[in-house]
Amino acid sequence: MPHISVLLNEVLQLLDPKPGQFFIDGTTDGGGHAAAVIERIGSTGMFLGLDWDKGMVERLKDKFKTVKGTVMVEHANYADVKDVLQRRKLPKADGLLLDLGFSSAQLEDERGMSFQKDEPLDMRYDLTGDTPTAANVVNGLPEQELADMIYQYGEERMSRRIAKRIVEERKRKKIITTKDLADIVAAAVGKGYEKGRIHPATRVFQALRIYVNHELENLEKILADCADIVKPGGRIVIISFHSLEDRIVKTRFREKEKEKIGRIVTKKPITATEEEIRQNPRSRSAKLRVFEMA
Repeated sequence: MPHISVLLNEVLQLLDPKPGQFFIDGTTDGGGHAAAVIERIGSTGMFLGLDWDKGMVERLKDKFKTVKGTVMVEHANYADVKDVLQRRKLPKADGLLLDLGFSSAQLEDERGMSFQKDEPLDMRYDLTGDTPTAANVVNGLPEQELADMIYQYGEERMSRRIAKRIVEERKRKKIITTKDLADIVAAAVGKGYEKGRIHPATRVFQALRIYVNHELENLEKILADCADIVKPGGRIVIISFHSLEDRIVKTRFREKEKEKIGRIVTKKPITATEEEIRQNPRSRSAKLRVFEMA
C-alpha cells in the first residue's frame, strides 16, 4: 500500500516554501510532503528530515540521494529537533512540519499496529531501542494503571472492564499477538459495542500505541521548544489525527498567542476535501493547524 501524503496542497500553501529557505519535516515518513517542499526550496535551499523509524530513514536517504541542494535525513524522534539543530550547528528554520499519523508502511511492517492482522504485539516506531513493547505493557502493568492508560489515551469508557479481563487472561496465557488482545477486548465489551460503528479493539490499540511511543509527551516537548526551532515569521504546521493530539495543539497555540510568541493562522482546523477523502480515506480524521512565530 503506497503512502499518500495527507493535505499536501494545503501544507504547501500554508508553509509557502521558497527557493533558498530552510525547512524541517519532523515526521518525514514516506517523504511525500518532504519531496514537494524540497522541490520548492530548490538547490539553494536546505532541508532537514527526521524519522523515528530507521528503515524509513534508509529508504528516504536513497530517495533523496540525487537531489541537488542540502538534504539531511536523520534517524531521530521529532521531539529532539532542538538538539539535532544544535548538534548540526543549524540555524532556526523558516518552517516546521509535523504529520502525526503513522505510516501505511508501518501497518504492513508486522509491528502489531492493527488488529486487522495477527502479528506480534510490538507497536514501537523505533525498533532500535530497548523500550517496552505493547506486549510488555499489557502483560506487565497493574490492572489500575492499565485501566487508566486505556481510558486516558483511548478515551474508552469501558476501560475498567477491559483491564480486568486482560489481567484475568494473562494469568492463563501470555498475550503476545494482536489477535490475542483483540479477542480479549471483544469478549470484555460484549456484543453490540458502539452499535457496531467501530471495532471493539480500536480505542485500546490507539491507547497502547500512544503509550508505548510517548506520543503526547513528544508533542508537548516540541511545542515547548518551538521558539528555539522556528525563526520569527516562520510557520509551524501540524496535522493531527485524533482529538487528544488536536486538543494539545489547539491549547498550546492559544497559550502562545496570548503570550505574544506568535499568532494562530488557522482559527479553525483545516480538514480534507470530499475528493481527498474519496482518494485517501485515512485523511478523513486529519486536522491541520498553523502557527506563525512573531
